[in-house]
Amino acid sequence: MRASEIMTTNIVSVNVKDTVFDAAEMLLGARVSAAPVVDEEGHVLGIVSEADLIHRAEIGAGARKSWLARLLETNAGAAREFVATHARNVADVMTRNVVTASADATLGELVALIEKHKVKRIPVVRDGVLVGIVSRANLLEALLSHEPGGAAAGAAPDDKMLREAVSKALDGQPWASRWPTTVVVSDGVVHLWGFVEGGAVRQAYRVAAENVPGVRRVKIHLRTMPGSVGMGT
Repeated sequence: MRASEIMTTNIVSVNVKDTVFDAAEMLLGARVSAAPVVDEEGHVLGIVSEADLIHRAEIGAGARKSWLARLLETNAGAAREFVATHARNVADVMTRNVVTASADATLGELVALIEKHKVKRIPVVRDGVLVGIVSRANLLEALLSHEPGGAAAGAAPDDKMLREAVSKALDGQPWASRWPTTVVVSDGVVHLWGFVEGGAVRQAYRVAAENVPGVRRVKIHLRTMPGSVGMGT
């Protein structure tokens, strides 16, 4: 799947010519914590968030610093702080280094961007123009769209086919038990019998079986064999 397939296209954005008060009203009204800042053509120029707007002189919430921080602060730093707490225009307070993604970005690429930059949402652009937003919630929605559903009537694999498919899914896995295990399937329910090295391996067996299409449920009958016990000869 691509960003264009999961993104929200009903976009809440702020015009770069808006004031900080316009932006605050928009964020509150739309119940979002941040929004892209765009120009008249829709090009993304920045992003403004609640964090950019709460440290304001109007409400006496300017940044509070220790005496040491104030001592070490440069004139440039003090000037930037003054702008952030007193400026009236969104363009003066927005974050300009915006992390964006193309509409063709894969879900893996989107997740990597979100994790790398520690953001909650990614503006999606096409030729620099905002076309959507992908949030972490959108990624969860994509996950749910892959939740296995019931097989279509008459299309469910029979138990023999399921047993072969589950056995194939388990064969050759690096974590597979060195002791014999058995797969039994009845009415789409997979029963796993045998001995494994521990709980992690037992869990891996279950997950592998659950991911085989057509499996309705997995029942674990695997017992833990102490690692010190050998198979014998």
